[in-house]
Amino acid sequence: MHVPGTAPQPATAPGQNPTAALPAGNTPAGVPDPAAGRHARRFGLPVATALVMGNIIGGGIFLLPASVAPFGTVSLVAFGVLTVGAIALALVFGRLAQRDPRTGGPYVYAREAFGDFAGFLAAWAYWITTWVSNAALAVAAVGYLDVLIPVNGHRWSACLAALTIQWLPALANFAGTRYVGAVQVVSTVLKFVPLLLVAVGGLFFFDPHNLGPFNASGTSAVGAVSASAAILLFSYLGVESAAVSAGEVRNPRRNVGRATVIGTAGAALVYLLGTLSVFGTVAHSRLVASSAPFSDAVNAMFGGAWGGWAVALAALVSMTGCLNGWTLLSAQTPYAAAQDGLFPAAFARRRRGVPTVGVGVTVVLASLLTVYNYTSGSAKVFQVLVLVTTFTATVPYLLATAAQIFHLVGGRRHLVDRARLVRDSVVAAVAAAFSMWLVAGAGYAAVYQGVLFLFAGVLVYAVMAARRTRNP
Repeated sequence: MHVPGTAPQPATAPGQNPTAALPAGNTPAGVPDPAAGRHARRFGLPVATALVMGNIIGGGIFLLPASVAPFGTVSLVAFGVLTVGAIALALVFGRLAQRDPRTGGPYVYAREAFGDFAGFLAAWAYWITTWVSNAALAVAAVGYLDVLIPVNGHRWSACLAALTIQWLPALANFAGTRYVGAVQVVSTVLKFVPLLLVAVGGLFFFDPHNLGPFNASGTSAVGAVSASAAILLFSYLGVESAAVSAGEVRNPRRNVGRATVIGTAGAALVYLLGTLSVFGTVAHSRLVASSAPFSDAVNAMFGGAWGGWAVALAALVSMTGCLNGWTLLSAQTPYAAAQDGLFPAAFARRRRGVPTVGVGVTVVLASLLTVYNYTSGSAKVFQVLVLVTTFTATVPYLLATAAQIFHLVGGRRHLVDRARLVRDSVVAAVAAAFSMWLVAGAGYAAVYQGVLFLFAGVLVYAVMAARRTRNP
């Protein structure tokens, strides 16, 4: 019997193996995944944590100080508030994964609580977020590649470099989840050497005169905090990584929540120390115009250019690893939605544990957006697109948080520990307020364009719903 407001469960014919009706990647613990082969492998806690940290700490950390420098050191306040909200979201995703440890993350939680349309909006908005973010990461990586090989002076050479950086992780995904996990672990380990060098070593070269004004935006402090937080969220995207890939995680009820909280807390610590160190080692006037702030920080610490080259190389490794994980995530949510008939059926095809059609469509869309960015010749356009991802990301975040509130309010309270109920309610309230605040901070232009993206999705949902009605 289907309970209203919950996702219908697949029927099982008499005598049929009950796991045969389950989607690939969502099989119970200990049962082989029918889509898995020798190139597919489930992630343990260390790899799941590396997936979260690797996806959060990608291009964001290496461009973050320059992105928020125009707002002044008030952006550090935004960092603190953002970290609290990000950890609250991590705790919410951990609780929801305990209830429903299936691949899809926010899509699964929204659909289970509120039905097909809410689930589709979560999947659609998250999908937009992933492929726009992939384009942003590739363009950001070119800024550090330019430190090693001058490419930014020629528009088409820079564009070709950005496309190459996108397609290499896509090829790793086509090879199977076994290689995705291996690349993620290696890139996460390699990136921490220069990050810790700047985050910890930079404190010994800290000069308060480099910090610049507290509020350089010309607006109120509250407005500056909100605006800088909207940009900073782009660097925190990925907190949901383990939840979205729950079907590929061993013992997801236990490991998804732990990996999410550990990965988010670790990334937040690196972010805060790294940004503070760069603020204190690079003069504010130079930092505002920097395209490789961590390289500038290492050069200021040790002199010469060798340190900047080393950091640039580490940044490229980091961003490539981040794209590796994000490419997998970009295909997981459409894959889960396609299994339920809410996305085209082609997105449900898997090979070696990876939804290959989703990976292919996503990398093509990101590539087209990258080409558009370089041909438009305007950095402002791309900045608005980054803020669009902030808005579209808050849609699945808010729907997932609403699903948690739905379960807390509508659940059987006499069966739940009272202290835990109060704690989960406070965390969900913080996550909801945090999501709403970010929508406001994204700005009118980003919300306007983001809503257009969402309305386009409503038309897609109408077509898919009609097909499901015609062919039940």
